[in-house]
Amino acid sequence: MDVAIRPVTTLAGYHACEDLQRRVWAMPDDLDVVPLHLLLTAHKNGGLLLGAFAGEEMVGFVFGFPGLTAEGRVKHCSHMMGIAPGWRSAGLGYRLKLAQREFVLGQGLDLITWTYDPLESRNAYLNIHKLGAVCDTYLRDLYGPMTDGLNAGLPSDRFEVAWWIAGEHVRQRLAGEAAPLAEEPFPVLTTRRTAAGLLAPDALALDAGAPTLQVEIPAEYQAIKSADPALAQTWRMATRQLFERYFAVGYRVVDFVSRPAAGERRSLYLLHRARGRSVY
Repeated sequence: MDVAIRPVTTLAGYHACEDLQRRVWAMPDDLDVVPLHLLLTAHKNGGLLLGAFAGEEMVGFVFGFPGLTAEGRVKHCSHMMGIAPGWRSAGLGYRLKLAQREFVLGQGLDLITWTYDPLESRNAYLNIHKLGAVCDTYLRDLYGPMTDGLNAGLPSDRFEVAWWIAGEHVRQRLAGEAAPLAEEPFPVLTTRRTAAGLLAPDALALDAGAPTLQVEIPAEYQAIKSADPALAQTWRMATRQLFERYFAVGYRVVDFVSRPAAGERRSLYLLHRARGRSVY
């Protein structure tokens, strides 16, 4: 079925967005739902709420609003994007973000920021590799304890990414023109397999100085969380230590690789030494 991307304009559409939030995040109650009155008010005052509609059914959405960087620069804050179960391999997240980019460029802005869990491989591939967002900001337990089905039981650590939507880096990524690496990345995290066959972090290298670093994460973090919550926590603490360390000394996440190797999928962040906290 064809899916149309369009702004939400009716009360029924805002209610559909509330319901879709409950489904996407398996929310046990309405405490974390962004409600109709806030969606509507932000949307009508410079923000954006786009829905992805299969016929009349909303199967995805993205919601954001204007904000300010710490330096006072006006940006678009992309607060939430969700895709309905059963539609998550249909490219809707990519289409919604491209539509959001066009809207924000039309407002005369060039920066969109948002947060996501750095251990979610699918999100990393979309945000970093396909869209060309970059990251040098790690936020510990940003939302505190969360109760939804995706986040319960773990610290809500997040990457805050910067998507410089008018920049050359983003243009190249959207055109599929990612530049090849000038050197082999240095792995700062080695992995092993548990007795149950689950991927686990092993040794960390905290003092590497190579131009490009590599950090591996699980290809399916939610599966690890379901099978071994203690191992999921170990992954959180190990990657927190690495990203905080290397962001502090001038590295930035600039790519994410997801590829098959030896019969399994490997998911790898690539970090380069940053060129300052300006447009990338």
